[in-house]
Amino acid sequence: MDTESDSPDFEALRAAMVRDQLAGRAITDSRVLAAMGRLERQRFVPEAHQAYAYADYPLPIGEGQTISQPYIVAYMLQALALKGDERVLEVGTGSGYQTALLCLLAAEVISLERHAALSAQAAERLAALGFTNFTLIVGDGWLGAPQFAPYQAITVGAAASRIPPPLVAQLAEGGRLILPVRDGKTPDDQVLVCVRRLRWRLRVDKLCGVRFVPLISDHATPNQSS
Repeated sequence: MDTESDSPDFEALRAAMVRDQLAGRAITDSRVLAAMGRLERQRFVPEAHQAYAYADYPLPIGEGQTISQPYIVAYMLQALALKGDERVLEVGTGSGYQTALLCLLAAEVISLERHAALSAQAAERLAALGFTNFTLIVGDGWLGAPQFAPYQAITVGAAASRIPPPLVAQLAEGGRLILPVRDGKTPDDQVLVCVRRLRWRLRVDKLCGVRFVPLISDHATPNQSS
């Protein structure tokens, strides 16, 4: 029979995650570290995987999707360089974990999810935790949410075959778009990029190699699955 003593010490696991996986691997943004040290990640994974909520690898959340490993979440949030007054677009609500972190780090969060079931579950979790500065939309992430644009920051949690033009169009002047893009012949060849909108031009910087599930869309270039 399970007892309280058998339950993981989530507070200690979360502290270790921040210390070892994040701060110990060059995550230096104090706001990101504080947010991830505060938010209970186990609430955003299926019960069967809660004991591994703070492990250094992705976990399944249903519908063929995953919650990214904590380090990658922190890395992408740090790359967004949020100050707290931004409107952010998130493509890929998933379990709502990164959505909740964005709610702590930005003024307003618009989050898109292709799978209605995941979006509904995330809405329940976010509401239960008391978050109010978010809007969840079931829709095609490639298209973004132009009705709420412009965005000072956009983050995409699935790998596209190329940078989606609709998302670039929804960036505010000086805004940042962080997303994984396929960088080779196979879906597993991916690189995380930062796209900045600077007056009349875009600046694209490659950040690091990653591996994400593919961004599925009915509106991407024909013969591409992103």
